[in-house]
Amino acid sequence: MLVLLPPSEGKATVNRGAVLALDGLSLPGLTAAREAVLAELVELCSGDEEKAREVLGLSEGLRGEVAKNAGLRNAPTRPAGEIYTGVLYDALGLASLSPAAKRRASRSLLVFSALWGAVGVKDRIPAYRCSGGAKLPGLGPLAAHWRGPLAEALPEAAGDGLVLDLRSSAYAAMWRPKGALAERTATVRVLHSTLVDGREKRTVVSHFNKATKGRIVRALLESGAAPRTPAELAATLRELGHTVEGDAPSGQGRPWQLDVIVTEI
Repeated sequence: MLVLLPPSEGKATVNRGAVLALDGLSLPGLTAAREAVLAELVELCSGDEEKAREVLGLSEGLRGEVAKNAGLRNAPTRPAGEIYTGVLYDALGLASLSPAAKRRASRSLLVFSALWGAVGVKDRIPAYRCSGGAKLPGLGPLAAHWRGPLAEALPEAAGDGLVLDLRSSAYAAMWRPKGALAERTATVRVLHSTLVDGREKRTVVSHFNKATKGRIVRALLESGAAPRTPAELAATLRELGHTVEGDAPSGQGRPWQLDVIVTEI
């Protein structure tokens, strides 16, 4: 099983560690595309600070991120699983997984990134600031930049197994599975169920959506479950205590959408 995660906008502070080695990251077929984005980002942030802030959509309070980006080549690194923070990663709790679950995480989790394309949780990267919707002057929209390289790298990484796609829309735009691989792909939507005037109402809640997805991944890693199809994944999640709805999509070459229903936030 391959699990695709979004990154977090916020990153952990890194004070020491080895500098970046692009050729040491997972999915080596992405190295050239990574170098292109890194070079553009460093050049942008080494020049006009106001222009860099505008391009990257950074507020006045995040002005310091420009200088950090300018120094990425010599910045200290940590494993990506320690760099990314926020609601999903707090709920996932990589550091507190059992040893067996940590091994499964290192094999199965990929974090999508506008700068790196996708990285494994053990890949050493520096903290950076570059969102999936960014358009760099020399490359244009980064989602478009990554489609070709990821289209070559991801099918090989997925093999003939299940893909659990938990990415947000900005990162889903970087790569979409096709054909038979799409049919082995499941996306998850988290819905909050409440009673309003005696009738059920379901809504999407952003914060709890992220937390629930983190808990789902943690439970799968700790259980050792290895579903190979979206239908098996739905059954596994039910066995783990989740309320799951979802049927096979109409037509070929399309992913499944599984709805996880929660009643408490």
